[in-house]
Amino acid sequence: MSMLLRRAGALILLLLLAACAAFQPAQEAQLPIVFVHGNGDTAALWETTLWRFESNGYDRKMLYAVDLPNPLARSDDAKPQPLRSSAAEQMAELARAVADVRMRSGRDKVVLIGNSRGGYTIRNYLKNGGGAAYVSAAVLCGVPNHGVYDWEETRGSEFNGKGAFLTQLNAGPDEVVAGVRFLTIRSDSNDKYAQPDGGFLGKPGRPTGVGYDGPALKGAENVVIPGIDHRETAFGPLAFAQMYRFLTGRAPAHVDILPEAEVVLNGKVDGVTGGVATNLPVAGATVEIYEVSPATGARAGMAAHIKTTGVDGLWGPFVAKPGAYYEFVVNAPGHAITHIYRSPFPRSSDIVHLRPADFGKGDETAGSVVIISRPRGYFGHGRDTFLLDGKVPPGINQGVPGGSIGKLLLPEGALRPVHARFNDESITMQNWPAKDQHTVIAEFHY
Repeated sequence: MSMLLRRAGALILLLLLAACAAFQPAQEAQLPIVFVHGNGDTAALWETTLWRFESNGYDRKMLYAVDLPNPLARSDDAKPQPLRSSAAEQMAELARAVADVRMRSGRDKVVLIGNSRGGYTIRNYLKNGGGAAYVSAAVLCGVPNHGVYDWEETRGSEFNGKGAFLTQLNAGPDEVVAGVRFLTIRSDSNDKYAQPDGGFLGKPGRPTGVGYDGPALKGAENVVIPGIDHRETAFGPLAFAQMYRFLTGRAPAHVDILPEAEVVLNGKVDGVTGGVATNLPVAGATVEIYEVSPATGARAGMAAHIKTTGVDGLWGPFVAKPGAYYEFVVNAPGHAITHIYRSPFPRSSDIVHLRPADFGKGDETAGSVVIISRPRGYFGHGRDTFLLDGKVPPGINQGVPGGSIGKLLLPEGALRPVHARFNDESITMQNWPAKDQHTVIAEFHY
């Protein structure tokens, strides 16, 4: 399907949903929503989804994004691995979060929305952790419910469809839990973790034993959105429209994000140890924020905000100017000085989490290292426009979108603008020198 047809289909779906939109539910009728991120991810990925719920009248105090401390799964669920978590550990973390949300909100039940591995955690909690008593509905987005593969040599992995973990979750006449409404959202054939071929697992040509419909569950409402990728099943506007419709019984009035008058930002600096990303807070990291020119990426003046993190890792709060472009500079011991350029923030958020970067092999010998990043989706050749310094960055695969990072190594030179573009959004950064331990990221969010 061409990019034009996919976008036309997406527009038609949004128009149909909007055509039946009605007045939004009163806040007193709202249930708290707990959002659960996926493998190796962070609560920060739910930022735009929370903004869309808020833009449709959902009370910000009823929206909670969980930050699981060690988000990466073990290679074998039964064997401990440093800085990685078991399925049971993830379930216990979610159970604690739900208990806390119920206490803070005063509501007896919550809604759970999860992406990828986060859906495993939700299902495990509902079936094996007593969670069904406290949960009204579950929305599973791009969750590989029948595994990513079914290979004998990896039976201990959470992601093995024939392993003990998923076999137990999927046992029974239905694959859902009584008393809880279930929605699954999946792509037609564009999800890298629901592929019949093992190419994305480093084994091209080897059958995975999994089909495109692997995320669907017997007993659930199963929705297919053509053309979207693995992360867009959770973080894209079309996925949001389906979530909102399922939870409220009506289409959202807005799938775009409505701006608010005052924007207050906060978040924490997250850790990286030995190349393993965690969501544990980093103390002693200095964060500087500069307003920059959208045309050149040059700083408009002195730092608008500077803070060195304490044990909680928090770098804010910071009051942002509406419409302003910002450069976040993260200086954490043992890592490259990381410059993250962001387009304007339309709304407040306390999950603007920042992670310092590390140099890849050979990066430190470049003049500068510039990166284009899309945390909430992947780059698709033919589907998307993505350019870095006027070039399509190398290393992004053809076919099913599977990469969210593109990188260029630039020659040494004076500071200059470096333009990054993703579809209709543009960010301009500066080429800070690698020899001084700088790396530069244009981070796209829509």
